[in-house]
Amino acid sequence: MIWNAFLLALRQIWRNPMRSLLTVLGVVIGVAAVVTMVTVGNGASDAIRTQIESFGNNQLMLRPGMRLGPGQKVGAPDFKLEDAEALVNQLAGIEAVAPQTSKSLTIVAEGRNWQTSVIGTDNNYFTIDNRELESGRYFEDAELMAGSAVCVIGGTIQRELFGANVDPVGKSLRTGGFSCRVVGLLKTKGTAAMGGDQDDLVVMPLKTVQRRILGESRVASLMLRINADSDRERLKDAVRDLMRERRSLSEGDDDNFQIMDTAEIAAKVASTTQIMTTLLAAVAAVSLVVGGIGIMNIMLVSVTERTREIGIRLAIGALGREVQLQFLIEALVLGCLGGILGLVVALGASKILASVMSVPFLFNPGINLLAFTVSALTGVVFGYFPARRAAKLDPIEAVRHE
Repeated sequence: MIWNAFLLALRQIWRNPMRSLLTVLGVVIGVAAVVTMVTVGNGASDAIRTQIESFGNNQLMLRPGMRLGPGQKVGAPDFKLEDAEALVNQLAGIEAVAPQTSKSLTIVAEGRNWQTSVIGTDNNYFTIDNRELESGRYFEDAELMAGSAVCVIGGTIQRELFGANVDPVGKSLRTGGFSCRVVGLLKTKGTAAMGGDQDDLVVMPLKTVQRRILGESRVASLMLRINADSDRERLKDAVRDLMRERRSLSEGDDDNFQIMDTAEIAAKVASTTQIMTTLLAAVAAVSLVVGGIGIMNIMLVSVTERTREIGIRLAIGALGREVQLQFLIEALVLGCLGGILGLVVALGASKILASVMSVPFLFNPGINLLAFTVSALTGVVFGYFPARRAAKLDPIEAVRHE
């Protein structure tokens, strides 16, 4: 009986293919939207986690200024080079500190120009940020002390100024009114998960940027590498106490600097991404309700159109539950059809969006199975009322129906 009802349902759907397709369109959109949002969201979370892990979970970043919010103090003093030395010498859990300052400049080489970020720092920057060389070398101690006009560049600078297949080591580029000799080329790190080219940078000795570009001895931030075995929270408290002492802050004064922890940032970003993914999926799931209403509407129309047929079946001995089962199966088939089409659309959309956003495509069997199950249940739930209405028709009145 179930098999016959299934065949009748397929025959009825195939008899009006365009109407059937429009009927399940809402379910298709709902399933596709939910699966796509979750798939791309999971890919984005994984990309962010991978990117931050590539930096290492043992980084701290110190920046001048108070936390964002009411009462933020403007013009907090920058750090000094002596602050970096004090952190390394006085705190046992600090492995390395890289003082940094930067400025956005236009650089020129071989008739080409490019806008990029010029970073002034020392060799600790490459160690802390996990930057390896493709060719050339890092800075020599004499170059760091003298503020020599040398630089290490990223792959984007190589491609835009010299050509992707040209080794830039030994060549010169001009920036900030002076020429700089390229001594090293960094390995490619690619695009960051949240946007931004990690290879679009020029790194120079700190004193070179301070003297020749900024004209002042300012240190905009301190990048710290901490010992993996250290008590993270206790070490952060020690860093805060030391910096408050060095910046002459009294007990009642707020911190005029921020301590950013890569591990905390990773957890917060992943949590935020997951919340946004869940929210978007919930909004997209509204389309399933709309699709279910569409199924109910068309099934009610179908009952009206087939009233005479239903009356004849009931008159020759068909039971009400058999008629109800037929219409329920028809609604179930419509829901399943919408679910299958939605999964196909979601697969294509997820791959395209993952490629555009530069995040991995992570196929999740669980969400796909759940979405298909919900689409099938949507058909059954919203098809029940029309099916029940068909089963309760009076055979005599139904046969008389024109």
